[in-house]
Amino acid sequence: ASGPLSHMNFFFLGCAREKDSATKWSNAVDILVAGGIHVKLDCMDEHTLNTMVSETLCLSPRLTRPLSNVIYHKTKGNPLFVSQLMRSLNKEGLLRPSLSRRRWEWDTKKIRSRRLPDDVAIFLTDSLGELPDKVQRALFVLSCFGASSES
Repeated sequence: ASGPLSHMNFFFLGCAREKDSATKWSNAVDILVAGGIHVKLDCMDEHTLNTMVSETLCLSPRLTRPLSNVIYHKTKGNPLFVSQLMRSLNKEGLLRPSLSRRRWEWDTKKIRSRRLPDDVAIFLTDSLGELPDKVQRALFVLSCFGASSES
């Protein structure tokens, strides 16, 4: 095709659960991804999640198994939920580097007892709600500019 819009690029990033894919938006999404790249991330099994945690923390899988077991049961292996939970645990000091032991440490009991929403969207929304008001307002304004903005 030729014309003024033929060489324009369009970036669309969407996230949906498989069970929600039959919504009124599915036709629009099908049109958007036609000719694009569609990446499907399945939930990880316990072994894969342990491998990811092990490599992330640079520890052997044997050492990370108790942590990854708790993470798996809290997230059901959802990759987005796993990464956000690990960031949150680190921010809260439940997953922290130990300078004296020169490795990562965690409190499995405290992590296990931590209450989480069942839905990753609620978890992410709650995380955004914890940001300072000025940061939330800045993110709101920046979101109007699209995927990137000059500083």
